[in-house]
Amino acid sequence: MATIVERARKDGTKSYLAQIIRRKHGFAESRTFPTRKTAEAWAKMREREVDAQIGSGGVPTTRAEVTTTLGDLIDRFLADSAKPIGKTQRNCLKVIRTEYEVANKRLDQLTSKDLVELTKEIGNRPAVRSKSTPLNYLAHLSKVFAIARPAYGYPLEKSIHDDALKACKALGYTGHSGKRDRRPTVDEINRLMAHFDAMQGNTIRMTKIVPFAIFSARRLDEICRITWTDYEPEHKRVMVRDMKHPGDKRGNDQWVDLPDPCCAIIGSMEKLDARIFPFNSASVSTAWANACKVLGIENLKFHDLRHEGASRLFELGWTIPQAASVTGHRAWATLQRYSHLRQTGDKWKDWEWICEITKTPSAGDNG
Repeated sequence: MATIVERARKDGTKSYLAQIIRRKHGFAESRTFPTRKTAEAWAKMREREVDAQIGSGGVPTTRAEVTTTLGDLIDRFLADSAKPIGKTQRNCLKVIRTEYEVANKRLDQLTSKDLVELTKEIGNRPAVRSKSTPLNYLAHLSKVFAIARPAYGYPLEKSIHDDALKACKALGYTGHSGKRDRRPTVDEINRLMAHFDAMQGNTIRMTKIVPFAIFSARRLDEICRITWTDYEPEHKRVMVRDMKHPGDKRGNDQWVDLPDPCCAIIGSMEKLDARIFPFNSASVSTAWANACKVLGIENLKFHDLRHEGASRLFELGWTIPQAASVTGHRAWATLQRYSHLRQTGDKWKDWEWICEITKTPSAGDNG
């Protein structure tokens, strides 16, 4: 049976020495850990290995010192995961791997304190304006901790991460971002449409994408993935592939209804590609940001158009289930934020750009 010995460090913290001794076979091995739970987990795993060697008639040998770092674990997680990893999570893990000293910390020496310091460092970066950012980094790191011991046998307990998460919340280093309520005015969209219309030589059809985003309440990435084969004009619906979902990054395909005048906008698009809107979402986002800057329109993100689209549905008197059939929300509770909106009508009903953007392309434009 392994022995766990508690020791006091010079800085006042505690460490735990796990010892495994098999005197009859001349074997002894020990390892120091930051928590008792980690020490016990390692001792249990090593005892099984040592006793298996003895049981098969072999001579147990002492393991080389653990040298795997958090950075090594991140690399292995990214390389081994058969489940697609979201772009945001991958980027967050790579930033931790390349920009923070904690990535060089050995797994058997990693503590909750190290993660608290990491979270504090991230929160103090000049570009970070919200406490939700360090929370997101810590959340993405949780999956790495969850698989370390069961998948690879590394002496790393998920409790280290969980304790750090609680500490960061208590210290105010992390927090949830507030819900954005920014909605574009008709005047702001008119100015943007005029700006984009004057740039028709540009390959990105912003005068089509912007109104479609408003009326469909779709995310930008989803708009740029919609294909002609996934569109059913007779049913006024479209299949959205890989719809954003907290757990499923791929294969989360869902039919959504298309409110008027979405079908008319689609009907006005040239069939030049398998996709209806064959544009790079990053380029669309850049074009949007540049236009807002030129026009002096402040604090308006492209994603706010989805919020505008959802708000419009409730102002038309739609119920939560009806709105969810368009927005794609599976949890209706998410749409409760719109429940305060009253049926006030459609502020886009007589929008001057409708006729212009829904003109059917000439035969020569269909490719």
